[in-house]
Amino acid sequence: MHSASQSDDVLQFLNSLKVPSIPYPCQPCLIREYSGCGIALQSRPDSIQPGTKISEQKRRSFDIDDTRSENEGASASTVENALSSSRRVTAPDLRMRKAAGERIVVVTAYDYPSARLAERAGIDVVLVGDSLGKVVLGYKNVIPVTLEEMLHHVRAVTRGIKRALVIADMPFGSYQASVEDAMRGAVELLRAGAHAVKIEGGESIGETVRRLTEAGIPVMGHLGLTPQSVNRFGGHRVQGTEQKAAERMLVDARLLETAGAFGIVLETIPANLAGQISAAIAIPTIGIGAGAGCDGQVQVWHDLLGYTDGRTLKHVKRYAEVGSLIEAALREYADEVRKGSFPTKEQSQ
Repeated sequence: MHSASQSDDVLQFLNSLKVPSIPYPCQPCLIREYSGCGIALQSRPDSIQPGTKISEQKRRSFDIDDTRSENEGASASTVENALSSSRRVTAPDLRMRKAAGERIVVVTAYDYPSARLAERAGIDVVLVGDSLGKVVLGYKNVIPVTLEEMLHHVRAVTRGIKRALVIADMPFGSYQASVEDAMRGAVELLRAGAHAVKIEGGESIGETVRRLTEAGIPVMGHLGLTPQSVNRFGGHRVQGTEQKAAERMLVDARLLETAGAFGIVLETIPANLAGQISAAIAIPTIGIGAGAGCDGQVQVWHDLLGYTDGRTLKHVKRYAEVGSLIEAALREYADEVRKGSFPTKEQSQ
């Protein structure tokens, strides 16, 4: 437990952080370097301050030019077209959405029917998370999840996805030993159908992120309560509550951006810290238990649908109680079979 004075010190530190103005759309160039789509920014507002919604500035402050077009001076509709909901979401699109002030919606999925439902609901990003170890495979934590298990579920999910960006977690032990291990594992996940991979850690994985990105593999980072480090943390504990840890996380976020990560998951950290990190970097932040200041949110499928037993974590909102509905349906089915009332003539050939 932290005393009130400790909490006040942390709050004062967060409020005192000096975050430089963020050039629009980013540095390096959000489009030209990462997707080659040819949209180049010719001018930008001189003073977009941290936390300012860029979409509020763009009507009066910047010009967009489509360098692939014969006609110069394409309108801002170029960006709107690039963010159209009718085409495949890509890693560069997420940076565009952050620049435009649009929230990013992420949910986990682990099988074909779940993927189809997420797709129909218009979810932007589907994360095939190693959380499948707990909610699907019954492990106590994510540590036992293997690359082979991840590949199995990635294949199932990607069969059901046409539009959403699919990100696959790299499981524990698949990237920590060497960059070569990480490269092999990431290649396998992309061959299975994933569009990008997610890796936990900060400075220690910077070289891995750089090498994967240079090889054409989009990488999302993950800071805060990183589940693969649960044994080091001693359980599900809020991270970044002390000044030194908060400073380290801010540095790690900038390092991941510099290494080439296209986004970062921020898990179970103070909302104020998450907001500071989100304002300090041009790549999008995806929060889970990190407050509303992130550029998007992710929730675990089974948590938000009420499909799990046990304690509900503070950051979870249950939008349905699917587990109870399924159990009731199974009980009714079992009862009718035992009574001989199912099947009837209607269900018989």
